[in-house]
Parts: sequence; C-alpha cells; structure tokens
Amino acid sequence: MDNVVKQITEFNKDRLPEMVALKYNFMAENVFRFYRGTCHLFYSDLSKTNSIPPSPLTWICGDLHLENFGSYKGDNRLVYFDLNDFDEAILAPASWELVRMVTSIFLAFSILKLEHKKALKMATLFLKSYSVALSKGKAYYIEPQTAKGIVGTFLQHASNRKYKDILRKRTVKKKDKLVMLMDDPRHFEIDKFLQRELQHHVTDWIMYNHDGPYNYEVLDSVFRLAGTGSVGLKRYVFLLRSLLNSSKYLLLEMKQATASSLEPYINIPQPAWNTHAERVVEIQKRMQNIPPALLSTTVFKDESFIIQEMQPTKDSINFQLIKDRYRDIYQVIDDMAMLTASSQLRSSGRQSAAVADELIAFGNNSQWQDVILEYAMDYTKKVKKDYTAFVKAFKAGLV
Repeated sequence: MDNVVKQITEFNKDRLPEMVALKYNFMAENVFRFYRGTCHLFYSDLSKTNSIPPSPLTWICGDLHLENFGSYKGDNRLVYFDLNDFDEAILAPASWELVRMVTSIFLAFSILKLEHKKALKMATLFLKSYSVALSKGKAYYIEPQTAKGIVGTFLQHASNRKYKDILRKRTVKKKDKLVMLMDDPRHFEIDKFLQRELQHHVTDWIMYNHDGPYNYEVLDSVFRLAGTGSVGLKRYVFLLRSLLNSSKYLLLEMKQATASSLEPYINIPQPAWNTHAERVVEIQKRMQNIPPALLSTTVFKDESFIIQEMQPTKDSINFQLIKDRYRDIYQVIDDMAMLTASSQLRSSGRQSAAVADELIAFGNNSQWQDVILEYAMDYTKKVKKDYTAFVKAFKAGLV
C-alpha cells in the first residue's frame, strides 16, 4: 500500500467506519475534494520544508480554501460573508494559511479546466490583495450592503432565504407533527437509545447554558452528513420547537470536535483549552467580525462538541458553478484576501499572536510572495500524485 494511502487510513481509523467509507467516496470524486479531505497530509509535508520564509504568528482557521468562505447570520441577526470553517484552527505562522489557500486556487482551476496562467493570476492577486489589506492595519468585513459582484449577488440571495425554507428542506409533517426528513440522503437514523440520551442532553443544555435558546423543547434528531474533511466525526441535528409559540422552530447542529490536524506539526505553545470544541469556538469568535448565532460548546459522553444554529443563510460559494464568470472571480478572490488579512488583524495580540504592527510590516514586505507561489505550484503536482495513488487504492478496495 502506498505511504500516502497509509497516512490517510491511519488518520481516519478512529472515525465512524460507515461514514469514513462515504468520505473516501467523496475524496475520489476529484483532486480538489481530495485536497479538502487531507488537510493532515498538507501540513505533514509543509512542516518538512525550509523554503517558506518566516512569518508572524497568527490565529489561522487552518484549512483555508476557496470553499471555506461563505455566508451566515451573526448573533446580531445580520448576514455576513467570511471565513466559515474553524475545525483546524490554531496558532501558527501566517504563511501557512496562505500556502494552503493558494494551493487550493491552483487545484480548483485545474478541475475547472481553466488554463494555468489564469490560476497564477488569481493566486498572485490573492497574495497581493492580502498584503495590501494587512499593511493597512485595519480589519474590514463584508455584508450585503457593501458586497460587490458575485459575493453581492450571493449574499442578497442568502439574505432573502427564510427559516421556512430550511425547514421545508430538512423536515416533514407526520400525523400533524413536524419531524426530521429521513428521505434526505444526508440524514441518517440514530439508534433509539442514543437518540434519547442525546435529546435529554440537549434539553439540559437549553435549560442551563446561557448560550442556548430559551423556552425550546427537542422534538426530533438525526445524524447528519456534511463537508468532506469532517466526515466520519459525530454530527447531529436537532429539531426544536418554541414553548411560547408552537409555530416557531429551530434546527440546532451538534458537531464533534477533535484535535486540529496541524497539532502534530506545530511546535508553538498553544493555550490550555478545556476541550477541542472550546478551541474551535474561541478562535472563531476572535477571527470573525461577528460570530454566528447560538455558537457554543458541550461535552457528551466525554467527547466535546460544537453547537450552533443551522441557518437558511449559511452557504458556501461553489466555484464549479461560476466557471464561465472568470472575470467576476477577480472580485471574489480580492474579497477573500481582504477577509483573510482582516481575520488575522482582528485576532492579533491575543495569547502570543503577533501584534498589528508586526502584521503590517509583513504586509509591506512583498519578498515572500513569490516563494509561496512557487511552493504552491510545486505542491499542486504532489497533491495530484497523491490523489492518483489514492484513487488507485480506492478502486482496488484497499481503502
């Protein structure tokens, strides 16, 4: 068995086997999805190179790629476009986040069959726009009123979605009672005993946690399949109904949190988080302009979980759908670069992270940009080689 395939199976060995089988199926779809599902391989390789110049320590989401930006409703009930996945979040060199993102641009353009010079232009634009935004030393954000181009249209559509839209997609009425929709291919039935334990746990969380929605009861729950990298972890959705208004419902997601994939490759002291879920949530609150509604943590059966509201406004840009709008992608990449810089500025100076002045100096120094571009271009070839080895093993039934 190829060494890369061994690394993948070793990384996923403690996850739910039936879900890992689905994860491997997703990863075999294309090289970009393979890249999304193998964050651990990327950092294992990056940690062994000496070619990336030193950069300030910052809080990073850890898995920055084109589809980890999206829309969501903040706890102030306004809709934003921002980084939206923090499962791998950690204190690390700022450049690590940039290399991960730039490599994703080359891979995404590859599967879209867009010529390399276009990918290079976009990757260069991302790094230049990031540097300019960082050098200004001020964090910005994007909301529907300020968004432009594709992101503007994307946010307007997201803002117009109502809660009844997500309920219509996820639930169904049975005997005059609303329940979770089991015909959804992403929903799986939970063992009845476990379901009772989970629903009792969430009921207690609602009653005693100040982050919870007051005066709600749990009606139903399912196991949910979502994402790529996180597939195989435990993930549940709960249907809640208001005790004050029987026609008002909420969908609450409870997602298992585990150690960051970067942890084995980082020799930088990290805060003593109580749980992995606390790490994810606290870093997310620092990096985003406004955190999502009902963002919280819990511990169930000695495992930590992130809790947050499922929203009709939460969505990610699918780059495969905008292949024919190449010129419009300029604005999207520029926005993503600004948001990346803003997230680092916003969280600067916290628990050993570089202060704003250090980040500004890094932004004003452009010498590192070509090195990152060169590494990302070379590493794209490595990802494609690893993907070929994985697909061969997958088709042979070895994973």
